[in-house]
Amino acid sequence: MKKTVKYILVLAIATVIGFGAQAQPGSGGGGFDDEPQDVPLDGGIVLLAAAGAAYGYKKLKK
Repeated sequence: MKKTVKYILVLAIATVIGFGAQAQPGSGGGGFDDEPQDVPLDGGIVLLAAAGAAYGYKKLKK
């Protein structure tokens, strides 16, 4: 019974957060005034992925 209560609580919290994440204030114009800026995601992500893979390999080897 205790496990079921935890699952229901987690589901309720996830539902509330999901509804809150989709709530956006309305704007009269409907859109952006300018183009959004692109963000480069190349160098740091590769280094973090390699470090994570090395750390995981080290933990599995033990």
